[in-house]
This record gives sequence, structure tokens and C-alpha cells, in this order.
Amino acid sequence: MKSWLTALPVYNEAQYVDEVLENVLQHADQILVVNDGSTDGTSQRLDDWANRMPDSVAVVHHPKNRGYGAALQSVFAYAIENGYEGVVTLDCDGQHQPCRIPEFIEAGRHADIVSGSRYLKQFEGDDAPPQERMFINRRITADINRRLGFSLTDAFCGFKAYRTEGLRELKITDDGYAMPLQLWVEAAAAGLHVTELPVPLIYLDLERSFGGSLDHAETRLNYYNQVLDDAVDLACREGRFRKGRGKNDQTNSPCGKTSKRAAS
Repeated sequence: MKSWLTALPVYNEAQYVDEVLENVLQHADQILVVNDGSTDGTSQRLDDWANRMPDSVAVVHHPKNRGYGAALQSVFAYAIENGYEGVVTLDCDGQHQPCRIPEFIEAGRHADIVSGSRYLKQFEGDDAPPQERMFINRRITADINRRLGFSLTDAFCGFKAYRTEGLRELKITDDGYAMPLQLWVEAAAAGLHVTELPVPLIYLDLERSFGGSLDHAETRLNYYNQVLDDAVDLACREGRFRKGRGKNDQTNSPCGKTSKRAAS
């Protein structure tokens, strides 16, 4: 089995991609970039990297923009198909520090999923998060913990490490920004061992769009709730909740319980 892969989902990040890859290469020797239909020149920049460093940088192109969840599905499939022990994912917008990749790999040797948390610890120089994003994150995170038995502090951070052994047990189908909600349901259903690792809170682009109506906070919160409900319902109908093998063992299944949505 190969060691660890580092993967970045990318969409229209021409202004960041070169600097980010230069930094990532200082801490990882096997990199996958999934270009999710970029139209700003990112595609050519990535192909240049792959041509210059074919032993270190691989690129998967989605012909059209399919969404964050779709990009991660390609990452997971690549890691499994190519026999990696695990994969670290981070964003390509400069908001995750590549120097922390080794920490995630080390933590990933003892957990199925290691999830970055911007709220677990305060770092010097932390940015102030947009209030509506922090509010939604806290509401959804609390709901996930209550319904699934986790003790998360940040449900949405994209800086993560996954053991491929655990990835094989997940059924991820959501293509959009709500994919992390399905991920947590699937992790709980499979009984995966989940832990968090503190990361600095960095916001470089406060105007980043979620796409269409999801830029409206209440609409986004309601959408996240619906995705969470649907994911729980599906896993329950398929009888896939079982006792886990980590600290989040499922002693009380969410199946058959009335949903108390985070949106009141």
C-alpha cells in the first residue's frame, strides 16, 4: 500500500494555485488536484505543473463545474483506486496552511477521519469569521452532535485526513457544499473513529459565493438541514447504523427519532 496522498479540490483559483502548490510540495510528495471545471486559466496552470512534475503532481479535470462534493468524490475514488493508505484534503484558496499536512497524516494513523477545527483552539492572528457563517456552522454542528453522537466543534472545515479503509465504507453522493453533512451521517452509520485537529481561522475572501440562492443565509441553513435529514433517513432505511469502533460509538441510533432541525 502506498503512503499518503494530499489532494486539493480547485475551482477558479488561478490567483492562488501556483503559490499553494509550491507550499504543499514542501510537505507532501504525492499530490492530486481535482479541477472542477475552472474557466479562469487554472486548468492550464495545473497542466503545466503536472507536465513539469509528473511524479509528484497529478490532475483530474471535470469538464464542467460539478461542485465541491463532486470534486471530493473524485479525490476519494482516486485514493482508493491507487492504493493510498489515506488522503489529506485542503482547499486551494490560501486559507489552509500546508505546513500542517504532516500533523494530519500522523493523526490519521490513529483515526478514520481527522477533521480540522477553526474553533477548537485560538491561534495568534486568527481572523474574525463572518458572523452568518459562524452562526450556521455552530447550529449545524450542534445538530450533528446531538443526532449522531459526535463531539465536533467545526462541521465544515475542508482540511481533513481520511484513512482509505474508512472511505470504502462511505456512500457519498452529494455534489455540492452540503457534502460534509452527508459525510458525517455516513461516518456515524459506519461507526468510524473521528477526531479533530485545531487549525488557524483564516479568511482571505469574505465575498466567496456558495452559488445562487445559497448565498442567502436562511436558505442555506434550511438546505443544510434538509440534506442532513435526507442523509439520516436514507442510512436508516438501509439499516446501516451500527456500533462503531471509536469514541463516537453509536449507542443510540438516530433512526426513528423525530428531527429537531437547527432552523427554528
